[in-house]
Amino acid sequence: MIHRNTPFRFGISLLLLLGLNACDSGLGDLQLYVEQTKAKPPGRVEPIPPFVPYQNFEYTTQNLRDPFKLVDFRRPETSEEEELIAGATGPRPDIDRIREPLEDFPLDTLRFKGTVTKNGTKWGLIFAPDNTVHRVLENNYMGQNHGRIIALSDVEIELTEIVPDGLGNYIERSAAIALIE
Repeated sequence: MIHRNTPFRFGISLLLLLGLNACDSGLGDLQLYVEQTKAKPPGRVEPIPPFVPYQNFEYTTQNLRDPFKLVDFRRPETSEEEELIAGATGPRPDIDRIREPLEDFPLDTLRFKGTVTKNGTKWGLIFAPDNTVHRVLENNYMGQNHGRIIALSDVEIELTEIVPDGLGNYIERSAAIALIE
């Protein structure tokens, strides 16, 4: 008994055989290349470089700081403020004096508008961010860094500020406010 699918199976088998036969015809170039490569003399392989063992470094300097240890830059904690003040060097702000009105504003927000002379005394006119005009003399304070006026001229006001250095001490710094018209 012949099945109905027999011609169909025969057709599929025939197509597969033709397909396999077509794949075989393209291998000639590849076989030629492989034969040519095998015919060449073998290349020279460089020798492996000699193994150099790792030399350990021993940190033997006892008087130097260990580079892997964290450094603590904080001030030493003491219970008394006087010990800190006694150990500090350099200038210190006078914290007991009465603060002046212009010390509430940063120095870069204050504007020097000119001078006025009254009874032989030269006053500087400072415009503050709160829209008020203040009169200042030498030795008055202004700015948030304890800035004391050391010179007053028609074109600028020179100050000396006392600013913290980050390590518990203070340093003096010069500053000036130029005339703005």
